[in-house]
Amino acid sequence: MIKAQRGTKDILGEDTLTWQKIQDSARNIFQSANYQEIRTPIFEATELFKRGVGDSTDIVNKEMYTFSIGGKSENSITLRPENTAGVVRAYIEHNISRQSPPQKFWYFGPMFRYERPQAGRQRQFHQIGIELFGVENPAADAEAILMAQEFLKSVGVDNLEVELNTLGCPKCREEYRNSIREVLKPYLDELCDDCKIRYEKNPLRILDCKDENCQKIFERDEIKKVILNDYVCPECAQHFEQVKKYLDALNIKYSRNKMLVRGLDYYNRTVFEIKSNSLGSQNAVCGGGRYDGLVQMLGGTPTPAVGWALGVERLFELIEKTPAQKLDYFVVSKYPGHALKLCKDLREKGKTCDFDMQNRKFAKQLEKAAKVANFAIILGEEEIEKGFYTVKNLSTGTQEQKTSI
Repeated sequence: MIKAQRGTKDILGEDTLTWQKIQDSARNIFQSANYQEIRTPIFEATELFKRGVGDSTDIVNKEMYTFSIGGKSENSITLRPENTAGVVRAYIEHNISRQSPPQKFWYFGPMFRYERPQAGRQRQFHQIGIELFGVENPAADAEAILMAQEFLKSVGVDNLEVELNTLGCPKCREEYRNSIREVLKPYLDELCDDCKIRYEKNPLRILDCKDENCQKIFERDEIKKVILNDYVCPECAQHFEQVKKYLDALNIKYSRNKMLVRGLDYYNRTVFEIKSNSLGSQNAVCGGGRYDGLVQMLGGTPTPAVGWALGVERLFELIEKTPAQKLDYFVVSKYPGHALKLCKDLREKGKTCDFDMQNRKFAKQLEKAAKVANFAIILGEEEIEKGFYTVKNLSTGTQEQKTSI
């Protein structure tokens, strides 16, 4: 028997109702704030992710599903491991920058990363996210976080913690990188293999390492002092303070986490994560921040931008599941043609209904009706000849004859 691949899952039965609730809630919340849905291809040119996500990230180095078409490396494509790069590519390709800012988008869809499957994390997983282009004002950062909070609240999640940090602009980040390189230099041989690579390519990514030995090194006083220092210029500091003031005005609780750098290279200034204690060690539900340089990096004009993404599988673990709703009617009849015609008429009136296509005995049909519907419509020979329906309330057992439904 061929089974689903490791790290993938079928979504079926009542689980699909909860997934539909999540997607419907996303559409309602985001479109009420003028975010337009965008659907990008599932695969893109590999170069898009190498340039956009960053070649110092685990995603690009270890986790991408990449294929060469026709055996030619220049025709390399990759199943999308995240969607911000794809949305930015679409933003540039379709000249959306010519429109009056802000341009707001939201998306829902599958992503692909090769990593060890665990609770709430699959190799094919789904993300919901938003991207906001064209606004440098800190109000955009605050709205992005507000949209995440409002969406999570709409699906019944409210026991969450927002962690916030600022990475500064490229100028002040360079000073931070150099300081981290300098203070970690004596411990370079003790770092894990991944951090040795990050040390050369992007030392800020070292702070995101989960290796226990690396974590112990970060706790050393002289290193912690550098990590916790604010290497931000006055403009970036002012931006961050304004973000916090907006969040205070919105009554959004947050805490500062100076170790928060996020896992992608394109972030600058504000970064944030929303966490839940209900998910164990992998407790981040949503993460995002500013990426003011990404549009230009991928060939567009300089454009400020902010966004976030949320893992649907992790969210699914947190929320109350949606129970199956019973049909309005189930037609019980030995005349499939008449039953099908009645179902068609009822569906056109906005009612939900079904009938027994196998033409089983009345008792079996009534048994099925009791499981799936609120009312049974009995359509026998007498009903058909005299033009009425026998409608049975399956909760009370009472029934009555009707000439129309």
